[in-house]
Amino acid sequence: QVQLVESGGGLVQPGGSLSLSCAASGISFRIYDMGWYRQAAGKQRELVAIITKPGSTNYADSVKGRFTISRDNTKNTVYLQMNSLKPEDTAVYYCNAYRSLSSYWGQGTQVTVSS
Repeated sequence: QVQLVESGGGLVQPGGSLSLSCAASGISFRIYDMGWYRQAAGKQRELVAIITKPGSTNYADSVKGRFTISRDNTKNTVYLQMNSLKPEDTAVYYCNAYRSLSSYWGQGTQVTVSS
């Protein structure tokens, strides 16, 4: 049974930082590309950042220079360090594992940026 469990969300003031984690089980983590997506209220889910099996990264323009994605294959975990947070970063953040035709999602974690 595949499980992706996100943690680390919460309420933070503008300009603050949060670190999200996603722990995977039931898959061979190291052979999956991993990604973080987000969905704000009333909007479509969008890509935030991805990290490939060998560790290449790509980011949405809106988060470049502020967010950093990383992975630890020994812990089957992918991380998202979020700095200089803005109110428009408020959303539910989802972890995704992708390989070929297989795609798995976590349940999401809420991030709220507000003063």
